[in-house]
Amino acid sequence: MANSDGRADVSSPPGLLQSLKAYFGTWVELFRTRLDLFSTELEEERERIRQIIILGAAAWLCVVVGLLLVTCFVVVLFWETNYRLAVLAGFALLYLAVGGILGAVTRHKSRTKPKLFSASLGELAKDYRRLSS
Repeated sequence: MANSDGRADVSSPPGLLQSLKAYFGTWVELFRTRLDLFSTELEEERERIRQIIILGAAAWLCVVVGLLLVTCFVVVLFWETNYRLAVLAGFALLYLAVGGILGAVTRHKSRTKPKLFSASLGELAKDYRRLSS
């Protein structure tokens, strides 16, 4: 097809600047997507930790009050006997043992938690493999 000056209308291939813009635009979009994923994972982790803290504090409070009342009940039950000190010592040993076991379980759980941002890191590794091949 000819244009007004008589030359043929040939669409020129995209220039270097346009190619670079498209290339960097792709990288920016890729980075934005990964940043969105990172942000979502961070928000989920923050909400999970908040729930754990609230539930843990409520459970701790209920257990402590319950244990205190049970201990007082048993000690009062044995108050008139010669075994009241033995009962107190038994409860003290029981609470120390349970506290030690719970401490060990807590330490184990904190050391074996899932890796933070594992989905983001996995996606970045896939992106790297695709782009480097």
